[in-house]
Amino acid sequence: MGTNWQQYRNFLKDTVRRTIDFSMTDQSTGIAPPPLEKPFPADARRIDLVTKDSWRGFSGLDLISAIEGRRSHRRFTREPLTVEEISFLLWATQGIQQIASASTAFRTVPSAGCRHALETYICALNVTDLETGIYRYLPVEHQLLAVLREEGIAGRLTAATLGQPFVATAPVTFIWTTIPYRMEWRYSIAAHKVIALDAGHVCQNLYLAGAAIGCGTCAVAAYHQELMDELLGVDGDDEFTLSLAPVGKI
Repeated sequence: MGTNWQQYRNFLKDTVRRTIDFSMTDQSTGIAPPPLEKPFPADARRIDLVTKDSWRGFSGLDLISAIEGRRSHRRFTREPLTVEEISFLLWATQGIQQIASASTAFRTVPSAGCRHALETYICALNVTDLETGIYRYLPVEHQLLAVLREEGIAGRLTAATLGQPFVATAPVTFIWTTIPYRMEWRYSIAAHKVIALDAGHVCQNLYLAGAAIGCGTCAVAAYHQELMDELLGVDGDDEFTLSLAPVGKI
């Protein structure tokens, strides 16, 4: 009678862990780990971001007030964001604190096994001194990598978010993809639940960091998978969109 909810609820349980022979994971059998950042061509166009020495002006809101005032916002002013503000938000959500090895880094957010299976893209529509386009955050270099610049990106973003118009009214939208193998390498089929948990950690940091600069955001989980993956230029298999959040002044 009705939908069999139970078969879908199992995704939220950790019983899968007891079915895995962890001595046979790629990590345990000596296969080299994937890199902590998706590679890019050496001659790719990159844009330096502002470092945290310049962010002290963002520390005016205390943490209690930020948590107490947390709301999801779908209306934004027409005020652009600055590269400095974008730099801060990127660091707050995926910034690197310390590199432990070529495949492991401690970041500003927690991740299961320190695997950090997410990549961050932004769709910049109204950012001072940054051309409209799609960019990928390079946390190791603290730079942006230019991915796509073309007319009509706002329309494509709206279509890829199933016609939710408020997304394309924001000056920037954060879009997170996952490269599942980074987590699968250690946890096999137990990887997928914790990848979703990691995405929640990242988005909550965006809410709190946004509050420090007078911005609001709204976590969005409804989108057209294929259109969003196509917009970002990812293959949809080894890397695919997981969630997104528009950000703007409120």
